[in-house]
Amino acid sequence: MTLNRTLSIAKRIVKQIVKDHRSLAMIFVAPLLVMALVGSNFSKSQETLNFIGPALICTFVLFFTFMITGISFLRERSEGTLDRLLTTPVSRADIIFGYSLSFFVFALIQSTIILLFSISVLDITYIGSLWQMFVVVIMLAIVAVNLGVFVSTFAKNEFQVIQFIPLIMAPQIFLSGVIQPVEKLPSVLQNVSKILPLTYGIDSLRSIMIQGSDLYALINEILILFCFGCVFILLAAVSIKR
Repeated sequence: MTLNRTLSIAKRIVKQIVKDHRSLAMIFVAPLLVMALVGSNFSKSQETLNFIGPALICTFVLFFTFMITGISFLRERSEGTLDRLLTTPVSRADIIFGYSLSFFVFALIQSTIILLFSISVLDITYIGSLWQMFVVVIMLAIVAVNLGVFVSTFAKNEFQVIQFIPLIMAPQIFLSGVIQPVEKLPSVLQNVSKILPLTYGIDSLRSIMIQGSDLYALINEILILFCFGCVFILLAAVSIKR
């Protein structure tokens, strides 16, 4: 893998996404609309919003990042751009990391919008450090980017990418502590929640925002999220065939 080739691929993808108005709307407008809707529903229940806020932030970061990554990567495949790259001397690692890096740029922007909108406009209170909250959100965004790239390698069109969303998101929403604490789930489902990245994102962000924990106390959760990201990007690399 060479840095120049990776950056060249990433730069090209960034330029393409910037020219796509639909993708830009998904990145900038969609998260604001959804978070505004959430805020209006809990306008008279600020205490409830403060508790579920970290879970919603993590869920929306995972959802929007996964969707924009999956659709954008599929578009590269359907237009033949990826196939042309695979016929060149560029390594598979250059391709995967180049795509992931470009998608992460927009995932970072999108995650920042969701987090800042939540605490500034929705007025979700937090005790811990803001930069440590960003670290958790960024780690989850990395997982979502790599997961989106991996899953999209199995889709033939955008409709199939959309079909993957409930398969990916439904278990995470119901089993990762979004609706109710994981501790209240049956023991079997608690074990299932341990293999879902959203579980560790919610636990980490909730600990920082509500309990005032720091990253040192959450090092295990952060490392697990890092491992998820590594596994998904390796699976994506293996799934792409020359």
